[in-house]
Amino acid sequence: MTACRYRCRPLISLKWDNVSKTTIILEAGDEAAQVAIGRQLADALEYRGIVYLNGELGAGKTTLTRGVLRALGHDGAVKSPTYTLVEPYNLDGGRVYHFDLYRLADPEELEFLGARDMFADESLTLVEWPIRGEGWLPAADVVITLSLIEQGRRLVLESGSDHGARALTRLAVSSQDIS
Repeated sequence: MTACRYRCRPLISLKWDNVSKTTIILEAGDEAAQVAIGRQLADALEYRGIVYLNGELGAGKTTLTRGVLRALGHDGAVKSPTYTLVEPYNLDGGRVYHFDLYRLADPEELEFLGARDMFADESLTLVEWPIRGEGWLPAADVVITLSLIEQGRRLVLESGSDHGARALTRLAVSSQDIS
């Protein structure tokens, strides 16, 4: 395992209307730390769910996705599917769909791609630029907002479902192991 470090801020957990809301903040000092967070995120989500990835261009959304894919056994290149909109990965650990909606002109285009079936699948789906699919996309289990900081990246992870809240609790515990 690559020696990398990232810091986990205190876990914030709230519950209302029988829905858990969990937020954690992670700081990744370098690319290796971001990939490590992606690996642990895949494990914490148990390789299923919907994850929204927000952040400016170059914030590290695809780098985080690379870590998720590495956890599932993908050793090849990982690039953002900016022009194709979606890149499917059928791996031993499960199926992953990586969406990049940056160039999406209309959310209805997702219907023509057959995305509804992809979201209905028992898979792990990562969506960059989810704001472009607003009104069409299903709710996320986890919403991650990445931002540049002086040394690396800050990741704010918020749950959007009970599955997401449980996953973030597992991630917070596992991230303390290497911080």
